[in-house]
Amino acid sequence: MRRLDIVRRAGRNLNQAKARTLLTSLAIAVGAFTLTLSLAAGNGARDYANKLLQNNIDPQALFVTKDDSVTSGRGGSTKLQEYSENSVTGYRAGSTVKMLTRDDISKLERRSDLTQVVPIYGLSPTYVQFQGNDKKYSAPVSYYDATLTNEALAGSVPKPGVQIADNQVVVPEEFAADLGVKPKDLINKQVFVTFTRAAQSPTNEQIQQAFLDGGQQAVAALVKPEMKTYNYVISAVLKKSALALASIPQLHISTNAVRLANDFSEGNSATAGQVVGVTAIAKGDPSVAKEAIQKQDGLSVKTAKDLQGVLFTFVGILQGIVAGFAVLALIASVFGIINTQYISVLERTSQIGLMKALGMSRRDIAKLFRYEAAWIGFLGGLIGAALATAGGVALNPWITEKLTLGEGNYLLVFAWRQIVGLLVVLILVAVVAGWLPARKAARLDPIEALRTE
Repeated sequence: MRRLDIVRRAGRNLNQAKARTLLTSLAIAVGAFTLTLSLAAGNGARDYANKLLQNNIDPQALFVTKDDSVTSGRGGSTKLQEYSENSVTGYRAGSTVKMLTRDDISKLERRSDLTQVVPIYGLSPTYVQFQGNDKKYSAPVSYYDATLTNEALAGSVPKPGVQIADNQVVVPEEFAADLGVKPKDLINKQVFVTFTRAAQSPTNEQIQQAFLDGGQQAVAALVKPEMKTYNYVISAVLKKSALALASIPQLHISTNAVRLANDFSEGNSATAGQVVGVTAIAKGDPSVAKEAIQKQDGLSVKTAKDLQGVLFTFVGILQGIVAGFAVLALIASVFGIINTQYISVLERTSQIGLMKALGMSRRDIAKLFRYEAAWIGFLGGLIGAALATAGGVALNPWITEKLTLGEGNYLLVFAWRQIVGLLVVLILVAVVAGWLPARKAARLDPIEALRTE
């Protein structure tokens, strides 16, 4: 008997028991629905992660640290360690990490395979004031990243690769709303950023001398923290981007201005001039520069590709969790197929005996029942994938709005190749599930089968 004829006959047999076929197919449809959404969510998350990296990180960028726990997420050492003047405690709660020194930074600046070596300082100003506003605000301050493609809502920003002037500051769009002014009205206004440097602990001799020179007021002045205010002119108001990695609005000043403010804040402290890490741009292949720095300087280096791997690993874990529930649904559907096919064999015992009496081989009978199972797998997969695709396409705009992914970015991205591959897998799963009932049908004795009513 031809294979195509067996396939058609299997389809007609299932059509005679529509309700049972549909219910069994729906069991597979649940797993197909979940797997389709899982694959689509993985595609969307990877596309969004790629766009995040493309909009926020130069592919040539390197992130260099002395302690790889800064980028590995391990949180540094939490054990009792010997004191080191080049380490700091508290980078993360209960952690100690090694810091890059000024000598380390100078070595990186002298390397021929790097350019734009920028130390990452953690600036925490005491308060910030805006021209025309008497209120004092708390606002983080960071350096202006010239490697990004920044878009100005008002004013103008330099082209990529060019740093802003040392007396300029770039303000985020959110600050204009907080101040209750239009973004264009902030341009050329001044921003006053005040930093505090903790006073050094004076010796007993210094305290005594201060008391002799000026009494209690002189002693109070000796231990009083020093404050200094830097003035900057607003050159641009940055437009909020849905593809920005940084979720905290902050002021952006030049790398030189950041260094000056940091030097004042730290003063003569033990960690003066030390930073957790630096960013740099590789002149050639970033992976080659990474290996050279690690080998020659013994530092930890991460490339943009490494960061992509970290994000994709996280996406893969979430996708695997969702897929796990779908697999459980498929396992349950396998037993449903086995049960349905066994019942079908029992109901059609006399029919099987007649087919054998008319010359149909045991192999063809087994194929008939396996193809029936394959049809069930195909129908269930098609129903589940179709519902998931239709629902995902309809909900994508709502999901994008709720998660603020930005126009044109979708969480669920469906790939037809994946859906076709999923259907093939589900058909194979159904065929495997129908193997035992098909084997039972093929082994029936035709004479005994014809006697069955």
